Amino acid sequence: MAAPEEPRSGARAVDRAIVVLNCFAGDDPELSVSELAQLAGLPVSTSHRLAQALVRGGLLEQDSATDRYRIGHGLASLARPALTRLGLDSAAPHLYALAAGIQITVSVSVLEDQDAVTVFQARPPVKFCHHQVPRARQSLQASAAGHALLAYSPARATGDLDLDRVRHVGYASELIETEDPIRSIAVPIVGGPGRQVRGALAVQARSARLDDELIRAVVPAMRSAAGRIAPFFQTATGTVLSHVEFGSR
Repeated sequence: MAAPEEPRSGARAVDRAIVVLNCFAGDDPELSVSELAQLAGLPVSTSHRLAQALVRGGLLEQDSATDRYRIGHGLASLARPALTRLGLDSAAPHLYALAAGIQITVSVSVLEDQDAVTVFQARPPVKFCHHQVPRARQSLQASAAGHALLAYSPARATGDLDLDRVRHVGYASELIETEDPIRSIAVPIVGGPGRQVRGALAVQARSARLDDELIRAVVPAMRSAAGRIAPFFQTATGTVLSHVEFGSR
């Protein structure tokens, strides 16, 4: 049996550039070249060469004072067609208004390969902190966004007490155990033919702040915003939750 063909040098460079870009997923970091090399698992010289190429292409920016790298505006331009397909360009004003009103970052997640993947974040003008930034990819079975997607799906497992509770109270909740615990809550975005689940709208913050009282205050606003943006998702081409494989939790 022949050995797998090694990728050509050009393809290998593209693969490595993708690895470098993925280091910036999640919480909008600024990274030094050594931090980037460590995260990417690449030599510092290779990371520097790739980062500089991405800067020239507008996909990364480099702070002239600190030499640290961050996501560039060119990447946002490339992402715009995907956001349009998802309906998020039209939904964005509603999401930013919600974030400003409740003073917590608002995130939108969609289904991808059995995970809830964050595709948009609207940050508030005040009271933002890094605790409000969700993981880029979360398990459907073990996240508030995932539970919101599953609980309102036609493929919902019957007799699942956690999902039954989500449907009863109208939102999903998750406590993320860290040194400073974080609470995440999510509601479904339902729209299109047959009122299909298109996504989940979620917020998270330190549990000391996002307590029961604040949850009671923000959930109605979240559900109202989800209803307002749902029509924009009617032409979305993302996967609909009708054939989800439910695994054990």
